[in-house]
Amino acid sequence: MGIKVIYEKCNLCKKCIEKCPFVSIEIKDNKIFINEKCTLCGLCVKICPEKALLKEEKEKEKIDLSQFKGIWFFAEAKDGGISSVSYEMLSAAKKLKEKLNEEICGVCFGKNIKDKVINLIRKGADKVYLIDDDVFCEFKEEVYADALSYLIKKYKPNIVIAAATMIGRSFIPAVSVKVKTGLTADCTDVDIDEKTGLLIQTRPTFGGNLMAKIICEKHRPQMATIRPKIFEQAKDQENTKGEIIEEKVEFKIEDRLNICGKQRIENVVDLQEAEIIVSGGRGLKEGKNFDIIKELADLLNAAVGASRAAVDSGWIGYPHQVGQTGKTVKPKIYIACGISGAIQHLAGMQTSDYIIAINKDPDAPIFKVANLGVVGDLFEVLPILIKKIKEGGK
Repeated sequence: MGIKVIYEKCNLCKKCIEKCPFVSIEIKDNKIFINEKCTLCGLCVKICPEKALLKEEKEKEKIDLSQFKGIWFFAEAKDGGISSVSYEMLSAAKKLKEKLNEEICGVCFGKNIKDKVINLIRKGADKVYLIDDDVFCEFKEEVYADALSYLIKKYKPNIVIAAATMIGRSFIPAVSVKVKTGLTADCTDVDIDEKTGLLIQTRPTFGGNLMAKIICEKHRPQMATIRPKIFEQAKDQENTKGEIIEEKVEFKIEDRLNICGKQRIENVVDLQEAEIIVSGGRGLKEGKNFDIIKELADLLNAAVGASRAAVDSGWIGYPHQVGQTGKTVKPKIYIACGISGAIQHLAGMQTSDYIIAINKDPDAPIFKVANLGVVGDLFEVLPILIKKIKEGGK
């Protein structure tokens, strides 16, 4: 693709030079020359009075979409086992199979985990593609991307989904580039269009104020990463049958990362794994008042969450944000303190098992999803609750 100069038509009027916003056109040896600054904006083609400039389009490769079959999900290996989020992706794949009726295949990379991936078969996967290799003892983006793109090119799946975790967000975009297809990141839902059979990928846009539905018509596979805690984990099924297909890949990537050692970091914010979350919102009034939220969270062995308003105000860091533009969580107990309950926040926590809301506004939307609502000033309610917990509930 580029700008072609038809020298027989060019009269060196220099209008293209005058109008080019990127200074990418010059005269060399009494001829128009397009240099490396060109961005292919096409303005010169439009304004040339002699039609001496032509934008050459690269011929698009035609893809036989009928050869792509199967719903794939990436199963993350973690600490010698299968990450719980992998079973959420399996559940999402099973939802798609209800309308598409194509086989579900898991893909897993790791070391000595063959006896663990059988759990994916027990929970409904028809096949699992496993690459068991020493190179997967540590996560390396390039190696993972090379392995998954190899399998995709070999087996041609119709759909590939993965969790929008640190690992998924890191290497899945590279895979989409390698296999020349699109990717919708951070989806909050996936479904199948019953008329076209296309994957409908839903995600928030415009700051979470609008939900976009995205499809990929002309390229395969259709790829998406899905936020954790959106789908329930798949459960064991009776009389399941499936197969584990072991693959080998010759890695030709130059290893540019040398891991000298590992150290577990304590007190890392992991909202999506927390069983109890205490969240603060605009009702805290200022950042220093998050201390009372942190005190309650410490007593309950809970994680600290926050609304977007609190994060945008600079009171607490983005890793704590719950909602459409933050993390989607599903703890056993979610305590919302001074959070009104905007729809963007509710979308990130309303599937929690038990929701406790503390807000002095009796009409706050948060009370519509709460199992227990306390109408009151959080600065009065929380100190009493903290005192009772310290006294052992007496």
